[in-house]
Amino acid sequence: MMQNDGIRETTETVRILRSKNDPEQLAAALRKLAELRRHEGDEAKALENYEEAVSLFRKSGNSLRLAHTIRHLGDIHRRAGRFDVALACYEEALGICRRSKDVSTLDIANTVRALAVLRSDTGNNSAAKILWKEARSLYEDSGVRAGIDECDDRLAALSKQNS
Repeated sequence: MMQNDGIRETTETVRILRSKNDPEQLAAALRKLAELRRHEGDEAKALENYEEAVSLFRKSGNSLRLAHTIRHLGDIHRRAGRFDVALACYEEALGICRRSKDVSTLDIANTVRALAVLRSDTGNNSAAKILWKEARSLYEDSGVRAGIDECDDRLAALSKQNS
């Protein structure tokens, strides 16, 4: 199935779910649509879908899906250079993750990583270093080699900048 077929099918699913009374299913479909659009490079439409999904997840009470969706919303804002908005998204997502009893270590690692990327992108190297170290530890606890390697690379790059 081609990506555009996925977008068409998911758009149809969203249309159908709008007539149902299940905000969490609609939010999940909107998030999937946002991810498909993001992979296609249509970040403007992805942003709209993520924002609507966030609103619905807030009402549904599914804090983990909310945190995950807010993090992706932050990614779009970061790539667009809206760093203050991205920071607010990442901090909210991380706060939700840290308060949740059901969150996986990997979910926390991915959220800390997103905040570390933002801190690196905005030149806040001291905060970035702390976050990359935390993310590395969390990826290690999760057994995610690619995450550990990225953190090691980022920390080495920050050390070179400081010397």
